Amino acid sequence: MTNTPTTPTAGGRTVAGRVPLDDVIEELGRRRPVFHSEADLQHSFARLLWELEPHVQSRLEVPQRHQDRTEYLDLLCFSDSARTAIEFKYFTRRWTGTAGTPPEDYALKGHAATDLARLHFVRDIARLERFCRRPDQNGLAIMLTNDPALWSVPGPGRGQTRDRAFRIHQGRELTGTLLWAGGTYEPNTCTLRGTYGLDWEPYSELEGAGGEFRYVAVHVSPDQEEPDDPAAPGLTQTPENPARRCPDE
Repeated sequence: MTNTPTTPTAGGRTVAGRVPLDDVIEELGRRRPVFHSEADLQHSFARLLWELEPHVQSRLEVPQRHQDRTEYLDLLCFSDSARTAIEFKYFTRRWTGTAGTPPEDYALKGHAATDLARLHFVRDIARLERFCRRPDQNGLAIMLTNDPALWSVPGPGRGQTRDRAFRIHQGRELTGTLLWAGGTYEPNTCTLRGTYGLDWEPYSELEGAGGEFRYVAVHVSPDQEEPDDPAAPGLTQTPENPARRCPDE
């Protein structure tokens, strides 16, 4: 008896129902072990995805409408059967070196505010929950970093920091209403409808201090029912807005 291969749906860690995210990240790590910027990461991911699966289209900075305001999605990937909304975060500590083939020089800046990195990553998850309002569109929030403070379990003296509820270290679970500074600064309160376990995985290993890169990817499931509102976020692209295409598409 022959097993018939199945096509991934708009769920799990797949991109546009066709390409496992792990396959994209693994190949990306081989080709680009480090990036100059978050925009560099976004562009490289989109281009590689097109090479791996030409039937998946990619669009950068796609407008999404929500409650009479417009937000911008980092990357929308879509095939004839499914779509994936992706948000990226690239948070770095200082690192200088040469990597890649052909060799390329890098000089990464240090982003000291790890508390804000956590806040913005959790906000990305919440944004994806809003964007994935149709049954054929899932979401992926991806953070790549060489700063161990983000993936390491905090020590006993770090319990009362203002970003305590937004910690994203290995093994952490994010769910429910997260309060910034114990709720004393309401604008940073973030509510998640899903529950997300965090599992950091190796990305690349380069020479020198700050040469270890890891990533975490959070999958946001699509809504099971399509909303009645035709203007709900994630439903349409706006033709008059110049969403950029992946080069060499």
